[in-house]
Amino acid sequence: MLWVAVGAYFLISLGISVWASRRISGETDYLVAGRSLGIVLVSGSLFATWFGAETIMGSSAAIADQGLAGGRADPFGYALCLVGMAFLIAYRMRERGYITLGDFFRERYGRLVELLAVLILIPTSIIWAAAQLLALGEVITVVAPVELETALMVSLVVVVVYTALGGLLGDAINDLFHESVVIVGLILLLIFLFIAMGGIGPAFEAIEPEQLTFADPDEPFLARLDAWAIPIIGSLVAQEAISRFLGAKTPAIARNACFIAAGVYLVVGLIPVVVALIASHLDLGLAYDDTFLPLLAQELMPPILFVFFAGALISAILSTVDSTLLAVSALASRTLINPLMEWASDDQRLMTTRFTVAVAGFAAYVIATGSDSVYDLVSTASSYGTAGIAVTVVIGLWSGMGGPRAALAALVAGLGGTILFGAYYPDASFLLSLAASAVAFVGVAFYERRVPLPART
Repeated sequence: MLWVAVGAYFLISLGISVWASRRISGETDYLVAGRSLGIVLVSGSLFATWFGAETIMGSSAAIADQGLAGGRADPFGYALCLVGMAFLIAYRMRERGYITLGDFFRERYGRLVELLAVLILIPTSIIWAAAQLLALGEVITVVAPVELETALMVSLVVVVVYTALGGLLGDAINDLFHESVVIVGLILLLIFLFIAMGGIGPAFEAIEPEQLTFADPDEPFLARLDAWAIPIIGSLVAQEAISRFLGAKTPAIARNACFIAAGVYLVVGLIPVVVALIASHLDLGLAYDDTFLPLLAQELMPPILFVFFAGALISAILSTVDSTLLAVSALASRTLINPLMEWASDDQRLMTTRFTVAVAGFAAYVIATGSDSVYDLVSTASSYGTAGIAVTVVIGLWSGMGGPRAALAALVAGLGGTILFGAYYPDASFLLSLAASAVAFVGVAFYERRVPLPART
């Protein structure tokens, strides 16, 4: 029964991608859906990109174990990140007609800076994709008698096929389908949890006051700030989300979709938070790891509804992993491959971009097989070298300060800070990297002539 349901989800996703593939006539169509997406598809896809394994599985387990202090990133930090995108990035990037974040770096700072930025961004996206694949594999192992590596390989093949076919348009439509299923599944789980606790009143009364604090009393202040800064600032310049609003019809739609996605993300994201806070008081003997929520659902829900819920989890993860693979493909093809294939036709470039999806998927698979924590992978992806990216993007979009040398200094400082501070000051490594990047940019920019903002296209 379960495999029939899972197969149905996969076939629907594949069918949507096949339909979308018939409307793709070139690289721009593939990567930004011909800039044809309306407010519903953009906001839904932004929400789906953020609402993945770390929100439903990783964060819920951490909250069940530590209270709200274990889940600051999801949904609170990433919701604030989407608000930041709306204010700082979405309108201006869509207004200038970029296809990828790499295009901004090339136009604003030059080819060398673009190369370095993309070489920082690609590993970040691959690590994030690995987190989603690992979560998808773990869900499958909970509900079916298969080994994790087999589940990972099945997940990889399915995601690569439907992402490579449909591009951004297929992903955006699939995201709406997947997230509709997810929301229904989470509401059903919450209802059965209320029943197990004897009603809504007793369920909420079981939550203890110490569970509702974001502050861990044993956590240093800088570590607390760092934990908030990673999702809010570190993910501010994620290509996965940026590609969604770059496909919007207008700059206004790009900006407004970020606001809508933030609101939906916060409201829906509170469901697994509430589930985790309440379920920690059920004596079910569940481990507080990535399998906590699916095992909880298996304990509380009738078999037929658990099949639906398992499909909902799979849908949520699919909606995030397709975004990451497409992000890697966009950055790699536009910045690294296309300049070496100036002779290629648009169809050949499109084929190369699709092939890059498969390569990115395999790289994510390799990382996922060597990892054991979804939450740790996501935290690594959000902090790896992104301090320098955030500094150069925000300053570059809003002022003429600095040029190629300042941007290179900031990117190197951000990447070096990730390594150095991660080794010696892990409690505040991202904040220190961010400060180092900002100081490097401003310091070098002081000696570098001012440059005009990129012209609108």
